[in-house]
Amino acid sequence: MRAKTLLLAAVAMSALCAGQAFAEDAASPTVSELIVTGAPYAVSLDSATTSVNVITQAQLATAPPVGIGDLLNGMPGLRSTSYSPGASRPIIRGLSGPRVMILQNGVGLVDASSLSPDHAVASDPGEASRIEVLRGPSTLAYGGSAIGGVVNILDERVPSTPATGGADGHIAASYGSADDSYSVSAGLKAGTGPWVVALDAVRRESGDYDSPVNPVSTKYEAANGVTASPDRVVRNTAVDLTAYGIGASYIGDTGFIGASVKRTETSYGVPFPQIVKVAASPADAVYIDLKQTRYDLRGETRLDLGPFDKARFSVGYADYQHSEIDVASGAVGTTFLSKGAEGRVELVQAERDGWKGAVGFQILSRDLQAIGDEVFIPPVNVQEVGAFILQRLDRDSWGVEGGLRVDTRTLDADLAGRPASAAAASYGINWATASGKQDFTNASASVAVFWRPVSDWFLGLSLAHNTRAPTEFELFADGPHGGTGSYEIGDPHLNAEKVTSLEATLRWTGAGGKLEAHIYSADYKGFIDEVRNGDVVANTGAFDPAGELPVVRFVQSDARFYGGELEGTYDVWRAGEGVLALQGSYDYVHAQTDAGPPARIPPYSVTGRVVWTAPRLEGQVEVRYVGEQDRISPFELPTDAYTLLSARVSYRPLADQDFKVFLDGRNLTNEAAREHTSFLKDIAPLPGRTLRAGVTYSF
Repeated sequence: MRAKTLLLAAVAMSALCAGQAFAEDAASPTVSELIVTGAPYAVSLDSATTSVNVITQAQLATAPPVGIGDLLNGMPGLRSTSYSPGASRPIIRGLSGPRVMILQNGVGLVDASSLSPDHAVASDPGEASRIEVLRGPSTLAYGGSAIGGVVNILDERVPSTPATGGADGHIAASYGSADDSYSVSAGLKAGTGPWVVALDAVRRESGDYDSPVNPVSTKYEAANGVTASPDRVVRNTAVDLTAYGIGASYIGDTGFIGASVKRTETSYGVPFPQIVKVAASPADAVYIDLKQTRYDLRGETRLDLGPFDKARFSVGYADYQHSEIDVASGAVGTTFLSKGAEGRVELVQAERDGWKGAVGFQILSRDLQAIGDEVFIPPVNVQEVGAFILQRLDRDSWGVEGGLRVDTRTLDADLAGRPASAAAASYGINWATASGKQDFTNASASVAVFWRPVSDWFLGLSLAHNTRAPTEFELFADGPHGGTGSYEIGDPHLNAEKVTSLEATLRWTGAGGKLEAHIYSADYKGFIDEVRNGDVVANTGAFDPAGELPVVRFVQSDARFYGGELEGTYDVWRAGEGVLALQGSYDYVHAQTDAGPPARIPPYSVTGRVVWTAPRLEGQVEVRYVGEQDRISPFELPTDAYTLLSARVSYRPLADQDFKVFLDGRNLTNEAAREHTSFLKDIAPLPGRTLRAGVTYSF
C-alpha cells in the first residue's frame, strides 16, 4: 500500500471520529501516573512489568537544548550515540540504530536517523510536551524495529484536550557558555467551543564547543601515528536549528479529530580529526543540511463495537532530505531523500473486572534514495503491514499480560546495472544476480506475570520473543560511508534477527521513597553486526594497502546481552513543603557475539544526587561516574573512566505564577570525558565546563 492509499484510509477513519468528541474513561486509575506508550490501554507507571521512564513538560522546560540522545543520556540503561551536538540518538541497553524506535505520538518519524549515526533525528525535544522511554521486550506493539526499546516523543500539536481557560501555553529561553549557545521554545493552545488551535516553535543555535583537552586522544595519536593539534575547541560542531508547526482539532464530548503540519530545518557540523598535517591543506570537513516537512492526522472516539469501547488512529506523512556539504567548497557530496507515511489504528476493549485489552493495525510505506558522489545504497522502497493483540488481567494482588504481533516487511531495491565493488565481489556478492526484493514475515510474542505481595511492592517477570527484518543498509550497502569513516558492505542473504528476552522487575513505592530494579538477559539468533577484518580499500572499493577506508561488513552470528539497572530515591528531611532527597542509579550491560564483544558497548555507570524540592526553590547536585571500557571489539580503542559534577537551581520569584529562572552547571570540574558509544569518541570528547542560565513561563 502506497502512502497516498494510507492517507485515504486515514481520512475515512476520521469521518467516524468527526461527529464524536472526547471524554476520559471515568474508570481510569488515578493511583499513579499513567503511561501511554507500550499498550493502547492505560497502565500506571508503578504497574508496568518492564522498565519505563517519563520526562514531563516541567522537566523538559529546563532541560538543555540538545538532541534526543544527549537529553536521555545518563538515565539508567540509556546512553547517546554522541556523534556531534547536531546528531545524537538514544542507545538502550547497548542497542542502537535500527533496534531503537523513535516515535512521534506513536508513529514513526519516517526520517533516516536509524540508518547512520551522523543522521539527526527529525524531532527536537524542545517541541515535546512529554517523552516516554520503554526498554526491552515491552515494545511488542511497535514491531521489529523496536527490538531494543522505544522512545515516544509526545506533543499537543494536534490538540486532544481543550485549552485551560480558553488558552494555555509555555515559553522557555536559555544561554550556554561552552558553545556560546542560545535557545528559545514556545507553544500556545487556544480555542473556543469545540475548535482548538495549537502553535509551537523551537529555535536554537550554538557554535563550536570548548573541550578540557585536545580533541584528539593520545590513544588515537598512537594508533594512527599522528600528532594532535594544540587546540581545545572541537571544530565544526556548530548547530543551527529551527522547527515550527501548527495544528487544529475538533474536540467534543466523546472524541476528537485533528491535523497538523510541522517544518524542521537544521544544519550541523561533523567533527573531524584535528591533527598536525605535513601538507598545509584544509581539513576534509563537512556539514549536514537537513529539512523535513511532516503532516499528521490523529483522532480518537468512543464506540460500541462488540468488546471495544474506544478507537484511535494516527497517521504521519513526511518528506525528508539531508545533504552532506563540503565546508570549504560548498559542494554537495551526497543527498538522502526519504518520503513516506506510517499509520496505526487501535481498538481498545472496555475494562471488565481488571481485564484490559486492545488490537491494532500498522502500515508503513517509505521510499529512500541517495544521490551524489558517495552513494552506497540503491533506491529502496519499504512496505510493512502489521497486526497485534495485547491483553492484561490485573487482580490487584497478581496479574498476567501478554501479546502477539505478526508483520510482513518487503524491501524492494533497484539493483539494475549496479556493479559490485572489488571488495564486495571478494566476499561473493554479485548485485547483478542478487534479488532486489526481500520479503520477511515476522512473528513476535510476549507474556508476563506480576505479583503484589503487599501494597508497596511489585514483582514482575516477563518473557518475550521478537523478530527484526534487516534494514536497507544491512542488505544492500556497497560503498564509502562518511558517517562511519568506513567502506560498508551489506549482504542480500541476511535472515531476520531473532531474540528471546527474559526480564525480572522489582519495584517498591513508599511514602518516603521509591526503589526500582531490573535484571535482563537477551539471546539473539542471527544477530546482525558490523564487523571489521583488517581489509582496507580506496574510495572506489578497490583493495589498497594505502587506502584510508576500513572495510566493514554486515554479518550474522549468535549473541547474548545481559545486565541490570537500579534506581531509587529516599526523602531524608522535610521542612514544611520542602523535601530533601537522596537519589541514585546504577546500570550495567554485557554483550558477546560469536566473534567477540560487539563495538561501542557502554561501560557501567553510577550516579548520585542530592535534591531539594519546594514550591518556589528547587536545586540538585549530581555526581556521575562512568567506568572505563576495555572489553572491546577488534580495531576498537579502549575508553578511560570519567566523573562529572553537575548542579542546578531554579527559583519562582512570583508565588502565584509558574515563572522560573534557573542556573545549570555541567561538568563543573572540567573533566576530560569521552563517550565510548560514539564513533567519534577519540576525536570529539564531551564538552567542558558549561554554565547555562534561562527562564521558563507556563500559563
